[in-house]
Amino acid sequence: MPPSKPTQAAKFSDTEIARVQMYLRRTFGNDKIAVEAPQKAGQSAEVTIAGEFVGTLHRDVEDGEVSYALHVVILEEDLPTPQVPKPGR
Repeated sequence: MPPSKPTQAAKFSDTEIARVQMYLRRTFGNDKIAVEAPQKAGQSAEVTIAGEFVGTLHRDVEDGEVSYALHVVILEEDLPTPQVPKPGR
């Protein structure tokens, strides 16, 4: 079997940005999700919630099919302190 062709990164169109943003808002039930277009072709888009950066969105084209990958970034310092269950409960 021949090796698969490498994926191609291409510039997001305005329509794609709007469609992916609508999909994310509907899927996560949050109208404060925004997808910001990348500055250059081949770069990832930024995803924010209420202006807070949460991750990147990547566009891939492989064998003529387009897919999008959302990479969520969570900083350890942003994680809440876990609540330890009290004994006897």
